Amino acid sequence: MAPLSKAGAALAALREDLVGEVLAPGDPGYEEARAVFNARVDRRPAVIARCADATDVVRAVRFGRDLDLHIAVRGGGHGVAGTALGDGALVVDLRRMHRVTVDPAAEAVRIEGGATMGQLDRATQPYGLATTGGRASSTGVGGFVLGGGTGWLDRAFGLAVDNLIAVELVTADAERVHASADENPELFWALHGGGGNFGVATALTLQLHELPEFSVVLLLFSPDAGPDVLRTFREIIRTGPDEVGGAALYLTGPPAAFTPPELVGAPLCTALLTYAGGEDELRKLAEPLLALPHEVELAGDMPYADAQCMLDQPAGLRNHWSAEYLTGLPDEAVDAFCALADGMPVPTPTRHLLFPQGGAVASGPHEYPVPFRDAPWAAHPLALWPDAAGDERAIGWVRDVRAGLRRWSTGAVYLNFIGDEGPERVRAGLGAGNTLRLAKVKRRYDPDNVFRFNHNIRPV
Repeated sequence: MAPLSKAGAALAALREDLVGEVLAPGDPGYEEARAVFNARVDRRPAVIARCADATDVVRAVRFGRDLDLHIAVRGGGHGVAGTALGDGALVVDLRRMHRVTVDPAAEAVRIEGGATMGQLDRATQPYGLATTGGRASSTGVGGFVLGGGTGWLDRAFGLAVDNLIAVELVTADAERVHASADENPELFWALHGGGGNFGVATALTLQLHELPEFSVVLLLFSPDAGPDVLRTFREIIRTGPDEVGGAALYLTGPPAAFTPPELVGAPLCTALLTYAGGEDELRKLAEPLLALPHEVELAGDMPYADAQCMLDQPAGLRNHWSAEYLTGLPDEAVDAFCALADGMPVPTPTRHLLFPQGGAVASGPHEYPVPFRDAPWAAHPLALWPDAAGDERAIGWVRDVRAGLRRWSTGAVYLNFIGDEGPERVRAGLGAGNTLRLAKVKRRYDPDNVFRFNHNIRPV
């Protein structure tokens, strides 16, 4: 850190130069600005630069480098791992940068780095267009895409990175660069799964796809029905078209209009089928599930942007997430998954999620550092709970799920689903064969590892 006089002068200059807002400890708004989705994360940055545009980002990064500060980047979404903050660091906060510009003729969209999936989906929906997004409207587009990007539409349209056309980036040298298949192609490759290691993504351009119709079937079952539900769900996915997706999950009955009062707060097994098409076709695909005795049934056409809100999680709770990507889903794995639901913290917004891949995920380009692509199924335990007294139980349950399913694990993982689980898990999320190549790109664009608040790739 620079001497106090230099730091004070530099901070004053940044306050003057930034179009956005600069916050330091003690400033009004600082405490609110440092609060993140995951209440377990409590860090105190030296400076938060709430940037209004890419020029602000350049100024903020240059300020951080001049004062020898490490730099964290905050996008628009969850940041459940806490990488958006660093004690004593500069936070480049992009949340004011959320403009979405749709080019319907090119079937493409440019999204600023602080936008959420909800903002993206609402902008593209009037054109009957969409691209693969996360499974919640509050997901941040930037981190989601750069980490690989898996969601309800990935079996039909591929992973989010498979739809990445270009990235606008501010590097550790405060330089603005553009990455695409034709411009800085090695950096472009690294941004397909390498996350925020190489700079601040101020904007991304994504390919869009026609989605004139979208429909869902949501069924709530007694937990005892879980094994039959999962086996039936598995067969629908196995025999159905790539346009069908969704998840089987255990959750606590939500206080929603569709939940009978006696099921609110009770453990439930849920089947959610999503379909890039109309209700009539989906109902035919869903017939085996609909034939099982169930407590609640919701089925119908639904705007995709509305469907994206169905599993939104509340902010401000304590979170611990993880995942195991599976080689398959034999009956024994189904039974193990269902048995592991018994340890869920209930009643909380915790979810015990199982979702399919395959389709365009499996057939997509294999040269990118997203090794989880080949797994046909993924288990995703995500624990959310209200206070520190529940830490041991909730975190322990997530670890138990991983351990209970490990015999079927491919060893790969989607890094957006995990926190700090050690360097071996980072390598598992990038692919061992990609590690050296990624490290060389890191050396080219961030040799001092300024951007280290992430699933870190060390420069070599």
